[in-house]
Amino acid sequence: MTAPAPSPAAVPGTTDRPVPADAVVAYQQPAEGLPAVTDTPAALARQAAALAAGTGPVAVDAERASGFRYGQDAYLVQLRRAGAGTVLVDPQGAGELSALAAALDGPEWVLHAADQDLPCLTALGLSTERLFDTELAARLLGREHVGLGAVIEETLGLRLAKDHAAADWSTRPLPESWLVYAALDVELLLPLRDALAEELHAAGRAEWAAEEFAYELAHPARAPRPDPWRRTPRSGPALRSPRSAAVLRELWIAREELARQLDVTPSKVLPHRALVAAAVIRPTSPRRLAGLREFSSRTARQHQELWWRAVERALELPEDQLPPVHAPLAPGELPQPRSWPRHHPESAAALERVRGGVRERAEQLRIPHEVLLGTDAQRRLAWEVGEAEAAGRRVDVSVAGVSALLASFDARPWQIEQVARSLATALH
Repeated sequence: MTAPAPSPAAVPGTTDRPVPADAVVAYQQPAEGLPAVTDTPAALARQAAALAAGTGPVAVDAERASGFRYGQDAYLVQLRRAGAGTVLVDPQGAGELSALAAALDGPEWVLHAADQDLPCLTALGLSTERLFDTELAARLLGREHVGLGAVIEETLGLRLAKDHAAADWSTRPLPESWLVYAALDVELLLPLRDALAEELHAAGRAEWAAEEFAYELAHPARAPRPDPWRRTPRSGPALRSPRSAAVLRELWIAREELARQLDVTPSKVLPHRALVAAAVIRPTSPRRLAGLREFSSRTARQHQELWWRAVERALELPEDQLPPVHAPLAPGELPQPRSWPRHHPESAAALERVRGGVRERAEQLRIPHEVLLGTDAQRRLAWEVGEAEAAGRRVDVSVAGVSALLASFDARPWQIEQVARSLATALH
């Protein structure tokens, strides 16, 4: 007979009084047993009906195959609701998901680090208008450790099995131990949500959380950066000349297209170091390219002609078509702050004052400074003040003036209320 699952701590731990480490109990199996994977349309119809008939919020999680597959598709969706239990949905086999979407469109969703999973869930046609993010709640409460396992341990006194976070979730069939891990990811989200909500209310931060959750749902995904190939790891040496940059760009584009066709993460098609090596050396023949140590793997040799054609295109480009050494800015994008002291000294000085004001207030509130005010808003405020000063213009840095500026940078009302006075003082 299987031993009953342990119960959460009778009194939930809080930021100031977490459950003691020696009182934490291992929670290794789903309390109601491991549910079968929902991987047929008939099974999905039954589970969607059960979820629709359930009560209260829905715990939600998704597993991707990052590092293995191209893109960020969900290969397993985990759900749990009172009255329905835990449901594990295989989006690859369950068929059309409109019945599931209808069942989930209404209840509050409870996720941990929602910004990681919402895009792949939205891509499946699943959405909500109400959200509770347990990671964000933990940050607003000033928790030092905000991973799901740590927050559950400190709050509920239970330790989850956390062994397969980096697994290839496109594997079929999924091993039982992976499914246990996946089921446990939603097993305790609902009691965790209740405990954190109570602590937020007691701390006077429930409204802060509500504004952050609404922003998280409404905020559009960040637009792709221009020239994404420039973000190839350790590509600095390859970006010191336009010709080398062109080689890097052409190889990156070729690798990206092949990875998409093969549905494999790009670095498994050709390592980042191979792109950089070819860009720096600029081999002038297929033989010299093949002779590079970084191109000696079986996968690299298999597509040698493709890589050479990319290098050849870059070497044959006219000078006036080569990419610039420095990346162009996207519309509305600011220069990197590390360049400000040299090219925008007034903005650099303003940024130091802004950062100081935000950090001082964040320390008083005992929350991370980037939660109190996002780094983008901090930079934009400093830029507005610094560039105006450089041009001989005045910017209103009163509390009201700073508040208006922060609102234009998408700061939430609670953030403005908490930090505007500190910033006005710092900028005077």
